[in-house]
Amino acid sequence: MQSHIKLLGILHIVSSLLALFGGLIALLVLGGIGGIAALAGDSGGEDGLAAAGVLSIIGVGVFLILLVLSLPGAIVGWGIYRFRPWAKSMGIVISAFDLIGFPFGTALGIYGIWVLTHSQTEPFFRRLPAPAR
Repeated sequence: MQSHIKLLGILHIVSSLLALFGGLIALLVLGGIGGIAALAGDSGGEDGLAAAGVLSIIGVGVFLILLVLSLPGAIVGWGIYRFRPWAKSMGIVISAFDLIGFPFGTALGIYGIWVLTHSQTEPFFRRLPAPAR
């Protein structure tokens, strides 16, 4: 079961980084199109400048939304990979939210819920008592 837990942590980290990368791509593409529209607006009037502003706002918005949505998954993935006690309950919550993202998120969510609620998983997430001095 230890290999399933480690794999789940890696999958959460990778899926979160992919979502963040998608947000970065959206920011760069929309920013680039906005820059082109701004250059066209210099010679053609204010329409190009308005389009540049709207596209830039949309690009930043998409990036920030994906950052806010993917950052908890990456943090929980790291916690699951390192067997942190808080990561088990948070991983179940993140996996439940992953169910919405059909088809890959659904598969990750089902796998995450199965791994984290399995009876053999509990010992890996117990905090060991501090050694006596």
